[in-house]
Amino acid sequence: MEDLEIKNIFNSFKNKKVLITGHTGFKGTWFSKLLLDLGADVYGISLEANDLSLYNILNLDNEIKSYIQDIRNLENIKIIVKEINPDIVFHLAAQPLVIDSYNRPVYTFESNVIGTINLMESMRELNNLQCAVMITTDKVYDNKEWVWGYRENDALGGHDPYSASKACSEIAIKSYKKSFLKNINIVSVRAGNVIGGGDFADNRIIPDIVRAIEKDKPVELRNPNSVRPWQYVLDVLYGYLLVCYHLINNKNISESYNFAPIDEGNKFTVEYITKAFIDNIGKGSYIINPIDTNKKEMNMLRLDSSLARKELQWKEKFSTEESIKQTAIWYREYLNKIDINNITEKQIKNYIEG
Repeated sequence: MEDLEIKNIFNSFKNKKVLITGHTGFKGTWFSKLLLDLGADVYGISLEANDLSLYNILNLDNEIKSYIQDIRNLENIKIIVKEINPDIVFHLAAQPLVIDSYNRPVYTFESNVIGTINLMESMRELNNLQCAVMITTDKVYDNKEWVWGYRENDALGGHDPYSASKACSEIAIKSYKKSFLKNINIVSVRAGNVIGGGDFADNRIIPDIVRAIEKDKPVELRNPNSVRPWQYVLDVLYGYLLVCYHLINNKNISESYNFAPIDEGNKFTVEYITKAFIDNIGKGSYIINPIDTNKKEMNMLRLDSSLARKELQWKEKFSTEESIKQTAIWYREYLNKIDINNITEKQIKNYIEG
């Protein structure tokens, strides 16, 4: 894609009223900051941020209109969405962790399915909504653990509650689009394992490594040979913006898209990512400690992003190795107690201008 068109894509969000659900989470915070830097008027609906979170580190409460609200509460969500009356909606709010879904299956289904339905019910009452981008996950597919990447028309499914809940939400999105939201441009998007600075969630490999470094202990790898499509947070968010740009400009695009690295980036294991991150940050170690548990995570998951590359002209700026490097740079600043606002702003600026 030409540089001029990329600038037009970024400029198209200036002065837009954008609602992000899940804005206090890892990806939601990066997205909020990116859109603010693009000149958007950003609103958020989410649960309260954890004490240790990128959202609080960046003090984003001072920059956006934030509504602390559980997405499962239909009446309150309808009131808030109507009050905001956004031009654009990005739906990220979810219970996002596989392991947690085993511990809280009902909450997971309520948040991920009913929460999505509640938002779409609220969207029915809007009079100027231009588009909605509904973020799900790479785990929506009926995973056979085969070696090739899943395409958008492959069967949905889910062995664990998280994956199943996200597959259900995809079905609900399609149903609402055909039944009630025929005049609103809606697309669902599915991305792989997103990495970047500022993720402090439990049971994610890079936050686990950082916590182990802080404790001067080796990180324990439960599934060292698991393969995921690892990718940089800003590359994924650019994909979301690209979908929205096409919808706003009334371009005929598909109902869903995968965002994932090219085949080379689809082959890296948890152990490889761990070694590369430790090498880049310059400290840390790991041990392999497989745990026999019923809380199973699939070993092999790859996505085929050919459709997004063809129809949207999307491509990542960073390879998996460069994504790890950028992530390590951010956490090195964090561990050294250097100004995190500066490195976050710098990485976004370099991405936009680069």
